[in-house]
Amino acid sequence: MQQPMLPNKDEKVRKALEKTRELGIADEKTMPVLTKLLEEADGNWSLIKLDNYSALVDAILSVEEEKKQCEGSSNGNRGKNLKVIGSPATLKKTYETRSASSGSSIQVVQKQPQLSNGDRKRKYKSKISDITKGSESVKISLVDDVGSEAVPKFTYIPHNIVYQSAYLHVSLARISDEDCCANCKGNCLSADVPCTCARETSGEYAYTKEGLLKEKFLDTCLKMKKEPDTFPKVYCKDCPLEKDHDKGTYGKCDGHLIRKFIKECWRKCGCDMQCGNRVVQRGIRCELQVYFTQEGKGWGLRTLQDLPKGTFICEYIGEVLTNTELYDRNVRSSSERHTYPVTLDADWGSEKGLKDEEALCLDATICGNVARFINHRCEDANMIDIPVEIETPDRHYYHIAFFTLRDVKAMDELTWDYMIDFNDKSHPVKAFRCCCGSESCRDRKIKGSQGKSIERRRVVPAKKQQGSKAVALKRK
Repeated sequence: MQQPMLPNKDEKVRKALEKTRELGIADEKTMPVLTKLLEEADGNWSLIKLDNYSALVDAILSVEEEKKQCEGSSNGNRGKNLKVIGSPATLKKTYETRSASSGSSIQVVQKQPQLSNGDRKRKYKSKISDITKGSESVKISLVDDVGSEAVPKFTYIPHNIVYQSAYLHVSLARISDEDCCANCKGNCLSADVPCTCARETSGEYAYTKEGLLKEKFLDTCLKMKKEPDTFPKVYCKDCPLEKDHDKGTYGKCDGHLIRKFIKECWRKCGCDMQCGNRVVQRGIRCELQVYFTQEGKGWGLRTLQDLPKGTFICEYIGEVLTNTELYDRNVRSSSERHTYPVTLDADWGSEKGLKDEEALCLDATICGNVARFINHRCEDANMIDIPVEIETPDRHYYHIAFFTLRDVKAMDELTWDYMIDFNDKSHPVKAFRCCCGSESCRDRKIKGSQGKSIERRRVVPAKKQQGSKAVALKRK
């Protein structure tokens, strides 16, 4: 059956046709190919428009080339009108490849190896249209342009879940009047005076009316990660991160930052779900894609749209474990690949003595969301992780949300700094060698590897790392 034509009056279609006309390609050749490409891209025009419609042009030329080859291979049929059915596989192309280190476009259409007879041997990318299985408000696709890696096995979850012993108590009864804005109406950001929920952010909302994180708030959070010793810390008498699980003894606590928090309105508040102080809890809104990187980092995450500074990307979602449970899990599966777990340590300043079941971690190895694919980048990552308090009136349990630190272009990789000290001599064998490509890479020993994949080291139980209090494990 012939594919339905797209309406010429559509502005996006008109611009695509203008580009192909410049190259002398007739509209009747462009429209069927454009229709098929959009079907394969799930209607995503970002892939079609990428780098001046080069993927569209290549697809058109490929169809014409196959028609000529088919006509030329039929005895006595040269010049006759043969019916060629274009399958979706015929039109599958590599729409996008971006360099994670420079952000510049390095290859748009996948180069095909040439055979002796001039035919092209095609190697198509694998693709999953939505790894969330409909659990998010937007689809998140997965592509592999390299074709050398199996799709990672994990269970996609849009919200954190408790593994076994983690103490996580969420109750509306625990939220008192001073912990919510019960008398607010509509959008709190439109009120003349900030509501009660703005108390955690020094009496001002963390978000702008456009839904972005305020630049001053963002810059302060970044400074706390870069210069932690210039901010107040709290110290544990028996620090769970310094516990020797074999001996049952504790080492000296290095101190924990009293991190800046975002406090969002929640169910006991009088405002509605469209309130400007409800951003993270509304979930992912950006167009994201999981892809296999070209720099030896495995799977990564990129944006399919331009993002301004301060944009919320996603949460770090996983299983909520105690510090002891995470240690035991690492010991049992030390030869397997891991995601990068994070430690929720913000409430340690208000606890006289923190028990093991109250020292919480997030691990997305078995169950997690799209954040499990975010790669590390030293110093100049384009995202930052910030604690967000939503459904609990304390900082014992909170959400980890990623926001952009600067404007990010479509097809650029999204990265965050795990804050690993690669030169820590007292640390156990490092869990991975850094391939981030940053000029400020802290793992200087692998400089010059030119992005080649390096064998992963054996994962070992590790103590905390500077700044983020996270356990160092190789991701994915």
